[in-house]
Amino acid sequence: MADVQKEMRRVKRVFVNDIDSYSSKYIAKHLSTCVVGESLDEDEDEKVSKLRDQFQIVGTVSVPSKDEKTRRFACEEYSALSRDELLQRLMKCDIIVYNISEAAEVTEEATWAISALHSEIEHFGCPKMFILVSTLMTWAMTKPAPDDPEMPLTEDDYRHRRPHPNFREQTSAEKLVLKLGKTKRSKLATYVVAAGLQYGMGEGIFHFFFKASWLGEWSSIPILEPGTNVIPTIHVNDLAGVVQNVIDHSPKKHYFVAVDDSKNTFEDIVKAIAYALGPGEVKKVPRDNASLTKALTKADLDCLSINLRFEAVFLKEMLNVLWVCESGFIDNISRVVKEYKEIRQLLPLKICLLGPPAVGKSSVATKLCKHYKLSHIKVKDALEEKIKHLEEMGDGENESDEALQVDSLKDSLSHHGQSDDQNVLRVIREKLNSKPCRNQGFVLDGYPGTSEQAKHLFYDEDMELEGSRFKLQPFNKDIIPEYIFSLDATDEFLTERVQNLPESVAENMHYTQDEFLQRLNRFREENAEDETVLNYFDELEIHPEHIDINSTSDPENDAVIKKIVQIVGKAMNYGPTPEEQAEDDQKRAAAMYQQRLQGAAECACREAEEKARMSVLQEEWSRNVTEVKKQEQELLETRSIPMRHYLMKNVIPTLTGALLECCKVKPDDPVEFLAEYLFRNNLED
Repeated sequence: MADVQKEMRRVKRVFVNDIDSYSSKYIAKHLSTCVVGESLDEDEDEKVSKLRDQFQIVGTVSVPSKDEKTRRFACEEYSALSRDELLQRLMKCDIIVYNISEAAEVTEEATWAISALHSEIEHFGCPKMFILVSTLMTWAMTKPAPDDPEMPLTEDDYRHRRPHPNFREQTSAEKLVLKLGKTKRSKLATYVVAAGLQYGMGEGIFHFFFKASWLGEWSSIPILEPGTNVIPTIHVNDLAGVVQNVIDHSPKKHYFVAVDDSKNTFEDIVKAIAYALGPGEVKKVPRDNASLTKALTKADLDCLSINLRFEAVFLKEMLNVLWVCESGFIDNISRVVKEYKEIRQLLPLKICLLGPPAVGKSSVATKLCKHYKLSHIKVKDALEEKIKHLEEMGDGENESDEALQVDSLKDSLSHHGQSDDQNVLRVIREKLNSKPCRNQGFVLDGYPGTSEQAKHLFYDEDMELEGSRFKLQPFNKDIIPEYIFSLDATDEFLTERVQNLPESVAENMHYTQDEFLQRLNRFREENAEDETVLNYFDELEIHPEHIDINSTSDPENDAVIKKIVQIVGKAMNYGPTPEEQAEDDQKRAAAMYQQRLQGAAECACREAEEKARMSVLQEEWSRNVTEVKKQEQELLETRSIPMRHYLMKNVIPTLTGALLECCKVKPDDPVEFLAEYLFRNNLED
């Protein structure tokens, strides 16, 4: 029996609040992958003996999960519990982690939880640990040493800390947790972990700056003035590692500051984001700037204004954290950006459209770019853009060099980027490596046209250095397309399509008869060789999709777009903003209303036409009925003439005589008298 109980105790039940929020989710996920005592500095044999000691995660959520796989790191999740129900759940846990670093409204629940647990301390079946994950905003107004302002604060300055005015409740919660943990530490041990601003794994408070940079809609990213404030930070997984260490070590110190080694300013952090993802430029704006106040809460703005230099002495001396980003945000920006893209599924879509002239590549590319929010890369447009850029820079010291480049590019433009033009290769490679293409992706329109162009365009020197290890020819994975679509059509179909173009359009697109036939013949020759651009992609196991275009009833190539979208799938970028969504909803509602009005008008028109038609038919019917009745009357009158003549000649005289005789005689039975009279006279006749 004792062995069974010992085996049951090998699972430590850990409660974490709000496990569907940014910070708490990653604390819970990290703990779910750990074994009890893993962070202790022990011999391997001792560690192996604890491999079965697992953390079992339970927690509250604001919205219940519809998909069990969404939070597979938790064995139970609760929502909308009463205080009594929540206390029952907490009493079943060995460790309670309350994270108040993200949302101030959780603070009141955390203070209730520690108070309620403390009141039930005599009913604990086993010792419990309560960890409050707080925020360094409880230190925000703490002044450094007057004689050395650059000297960082440490946990020893705990009693002299001064909170930001809007974070006094969190400070009170810290004090209460530490106070209640002093009564019976053998039964209830309490700790406070004051965390710096958290980053990584998709981003929390810095998300606005990541999104603004990734979207590439601004020429410079805004930061709060003055931007020189030092922001203490910690990677969210490192914060989870600190919590793990506190659980494993049960240290004698009960207040820890969780920050990395960096002393980065707000301006430095935003510059690093802007350089890695966006325009590389920042601009300082006042605190009431509309862009920031709209995207960030007041608490976020307060946190981003913090100015503290901190040294986490206790954390380094007493714990054994396996750091993810010990040197801080800026030194690890590449890792953080990679996490951001992967967690939020902001992966670039890289598409290449190939095919003969006039097959519709550009129109398809334009629609794909609009659908997926991608950059449209067309040789002619790219060359013109580069020429314009060089001409605008032509007033500098290297004016002559830029003029030569412009002339060379114009020459390439006049030849439409034919052959293996190094200018075209350089300009297109530059576009592929631009931030928009790296972030959102691109549609490469009709280029490269040959295998040689493809080899030079996607060539990767780094792979060549390790070439002996690669069977495939070296190529740059960052810029090579992942989807190749070859739009195919017969020469007859293409020729007919070009002939139907307006003359001005054909001239602008260089689709005059001679030019078009030359370009078409050159395309057919290039794709009849053994080494074609499609073969190049095939050898790299990026297999082209062939789409035949042969319908004259689909000039907009909607069927082609539909097929490509089915193959590529959904867009991997941000959806519409609330404002854009509201605008789209409004447009859809207006369109539906207009459609209903049009439908009602068409229905009313049809009803009026039907009513008019029925009125005409009714009138015609009435005329026909009148005419039929007239004809019937005339026919009856015509048919009745012989009968009248017969009656007047043969019947009326006899009947008249019978009636006169009946009046004279006045018989008892006039009818019988008349009958006998008529019979008698009829015999006589």
